[in-house]
Amino acid sequence: MTIARGLTKSEAFAYRGGAPDAYGNAPERLVSDGVGFPCRCCLRYVPAGQEVLLVAHRPFDALHPYAETGPIFLCAQECAPDDDALPEVLCKAPDYLLKGYDAAQRIVYGSGKVVPQGDLGGYAETLLAQKGIAFVDVRSARNNCWIARITTG
Repeated sequence: MTIARGLTKSEAFAYRGGAPDAYGNAPERLVSDGVGFPCRCCLRYVPAGQEVLLVAHRPFDALHPYAETGPIFLCAQECAPDDDALPEVLCKAPDYLLKGYDAAQRIVYGSGKVVPQGDLGGYAETLLAQKGIAFVDVRSARNNCWIARITTG
């Protein structure tokens, strides 16, 4: 079984408290239009009219050539993911970019692929079954923004 996870509660809590992002900037505050702000903590779209945080996020433990940084959105209020369903943010786009990484958080060459939404789970499981792949990152196929990390669970 594969599990998709976004930010940890501690990461989200820190950003909500004003902690600097990956570039040392304070989170920017926006208001959701209800469509274009997928939260990377609860993995749902922030409802229209609610406050959103925008931060530069690097979902890797250390700086290295494969440690991509990019913009992400986050509910400004506390939220939590649904543990029993495919996250909403992985059901809306027509396709996603998946990349496999090893235990040292280095990309596994040849693993990156844009897949249709309906093939997301199958391709993630195929990657996770390969020797040397520890996790799969899901990114926007259009904007390359990090969405979630898929692991076995």
